Amino acid sequence: MKLKFFITAACATTIILFACNSGSEKSATPSPPSEGGATAKTDTGSSAASGNEKTGVGKFQHVELTHPLDQTMVAAGKGVYDLKCASCHKLTDEKLVGPGWKGVTDRRAPEWIMNFVTNTEEMLEKNQEAKNLYEICLVKMPNQNLSDQDARSILEFQRNNDGKK
Repeated sequence: MKLKFFITAACATTIILFACNSGSEKSATPSPPSEGGATAKTDTGSSAASGNEKTGVGKFQHVELTHPLDQTMVAAGKGVYDLKCASCHKLTDEKLVGPGWKGVTDRRAPEWIMNFVTNTEEMLEKNQEAKNLYEICLVKMPNQNLSDQDARSILEFQRNNDGKK
């Protein structure tokens, strides 16, 4: 019983990230090719402090996506998924404990995803979109202690899962 509760609590918060479509569209203009880094831009303005609904709250204000996908990051992201995410999330749209990951990169901006997985508590406190999702899902994702690189690799793995090239 305790294990079931722990698993539910540990994974179900991810529902907040993936269960509901925000309705916001990402820019149709692709980012320029790069090494696939995520820029942790410090902003003293209110945008970074309160977050905007597209990027969320946290240090990731601009994520340069790779074109084509960085297969090294995809493989690293699969490793993180297998270790920390697979017990609660399927790669399809089917819900397990948390929602399936299929299509998440079409529903969320890369910055929002990375800010949420690395800064869950603050996102739930300050980002209205995360608050709205919490009201629907009623479960908080626990801190998975992902490094910035883990988060970026997970994002690349999710993009691969969504059929991005």
